[in-house]
Amino acid sequence: MNMDNSISSPLSPWLERLKGLASWVDLGRHRVGKGHATYFIAEIGNNHNGDYYLAKKSIEEAAKAGAHAVKFQKRFIKETFAKELLDKPQTKENIKGRTYGEYREGLELSFDDFVKLKNLADSLNVSFFATPFDRKSVDFLESVGVPFYKIASFDLTNLPLLEYVARKRKPVILSTGMATQEEVDEAVATILQHNSQLIMLHCVSVYPSPDEHINLDGMLTMQERYAPIPVGYSGHEQDYLPTLTAIARGASVVERHFTLSKLLPGPDHESVSLDPHDFSGMVRDAERIRAISGVPNKRILDEEVGTRNKHSKSIVARVAIPKGTVFTNSMLTVKSPGHGLKPREVSRLIGQKAAVDISEDTIIRADDVVWNEKVESPRKSGEKFERKEV
Repeated sequence: MNMDNSISSPLSPWLERLKGLASWVDLGRHRVGKGHATYFIAEIGNNHNGDYYLAKKSIEEAAKAGAHAVKFQKRFIKETFAKELLDKPQTKENIKGRTYGEYREGLELSFDDFVKLKNLADSLNVSFFATPFDRKSVDFLESVGVPFYKIASFDLTNLPLLEYVARKRKPVILSTGMATQEEVDEAVATILQHNSQLIMLHCVSVYPSPDEHINLDGMLTMQERYAPIPVGYSGHEQDYLPTLTAIARGASVVERHFTLSKLLPGPDHESVSLDPHDFSGMVRDAERIRAISGVPNKRILDEEVGTRNKHSKSIVARVAIPKGTVFTNSMLTVKSPGHGLKPREVSRLIGQKAAVDISEDTIIRADDVVWNEKVESPRKSGEKFERKEV
C-alpha cells in the first residue's frame, strides 16, 4: 500500500517527518528495527494477581525463558474507570472481589513493589516497563524510572494520554488493536509531534484470537505505510505459531502474555498466556527462523563446494579427439565431476581446435583447447555463456 500525499489523513502532515526517522529505536540494552534480532517482551500484565512474590518469580522465569523485557500495567483505578463500571458486580468465578472496582484494586502493586521489581529486572539484564492507563500512572512510572512506555490498544484514541506520554521523550510502543486506519494515523501523528522514538505493534484484541482474525497481512501494510518505524506483533493466540509467522514476516518486536502457570486464577492465564516452557520454545524457534532467513544475496557456501565439485557437470569427450581436431557438437557430452569446462561453454568450444590428444570419456579443460584469438579463453573470461544441449 503506497501512501499518497493527496489523501486527507491525520498522518499526512507528518509524511516528511516519517522519511527523516531512523529505522531503529534503542530499547534499553537492545536496538530494535530492521536488520536487528527480534525483541521479546513478556507481558506479565496483571498475571501476578496483585502478589509481589508472584510478580518477582514471573520476572525471574521470564528472564530465563529469553525475554528482553518484562511489562506490567499500572492504573489508578478511580482515574481510569467511571463509577458505573467500578460498581458493576463481578460474577466470574476465578476472580476476587464483589465488584469490578474491588477486582481491579486487588491487582495493583505498590510503588515500593514497582521499584523493587525494576531493580530485580535490571539485575537480570531485563528491561522493566509498563503500560499506564491514566496520566497519574505516567507520573508514577516516571518516578519508578521506566526506560520506555507501552500504549495499550484501549488507549489508542486517547490522544491526551498519548501526547502526555510522548512528551516524556522516551521510546513509545503503540498497540493498534480494535482501531480503524484513520485512528491509527491520528495516534501516530500525535506521538510524532513530540517524539520520534516510536514502535508500532500489529494487534488483534480478541482473547484468544482465532487464526482467521489474526490478519498478519495487516502487519505488512503497517510496515509499508509507516516505514521506517519498526513494526512488531502483539499476539493473543493460545499457541505461538502465528507469532513465529509474524517473526518470519519481519516483526521487529514480539509481545506475548506471560504466566507462571496456565492453571492460576485470573482471566489471562489460560486463554492467551505462554508459560515459561512455551515462551522459551518460542524464543528458540525464533532464533532458528533468523538463522533460516539468512542474507538477501545468493552465494555458494563453503559447505557446498565439495558437493558442487563432485556432482556438477563438465564437458567431456564423447570420442577420442586427436590434437588439432576441430571440436564439433557430436564429439562432446556432459558428465560429472565439475572441475572442467562448464556445459554453458559448449557453444564457445565448438569450432576451436584441440591443443592435445584427448582420450575418450575425458574431462576437457581450458588448457586442452587452442582458442581462436577472437575467442577469449573461459579461464580468463568473466563472460557468461548460454548453455547448449549436447
